[in-house]
Amino acid sequence: MRKSPMFVAAPRTLGALALLLIGGIHYQQYHYAFYSAIPTIGPLFLLNFIASTALGLFLLAPVRSWLGRRGKSLDQLAALAGIGVATGGLAALLISEHTPLFGFMEHGYRFVIVLTIASDAIAIAMLVLFLIRTRTGPRSPTASPSREGPGVRPASEPTNQRPVIPAVETRWP
Repeated sequence: MRKSPMFVAAPRTLGALALLLIGGIHYQQYHYAFYSAIPTIGPLFLLNFIASTALGLFLLAPVRSWLGRRGKSLDQLAALAGIGVATGGLAALLISEHTPLFGFMEHGYRFVIVLTIASDAIAIAMLVLFLIRTRTGPRSPTASPSREGPGVRPASEPTNQRPVIPAVETRWP
């Protein structure tokens, strides 16, 4: 069965868009909700904005076709980093809802917090799905298993391999 390129591109795109939303939320909270004035938390919000925006834009950029195999590896690395950013932000948010984190504590699940939780969850889910699909990604039609059972080559398939002869170790006295 051949899988379409959308099979892999859709989760990458949705994960990238979720990362951009996470970055936008963190920038809004940093700049307009004045989280920039909170020691430690302010710089972490700015760092989350920079990281999630950069990773989201990279995952949306069409550079993978120019880089060949390296592009696929960079995509996977960016997806892993995006999962890390989203997971770290989600964990920090949930911790700060129940106990002070670096001296700061959130209160209540207002809209922006619910939107952040949803965005983090979507980013994590989509980027994990993207990584799974790149590992099991589109297969070439020649890689399909034989109908005649495992390890059995169809009669029409030529053999170009020589038989393997085990090496014998000889010791001289």
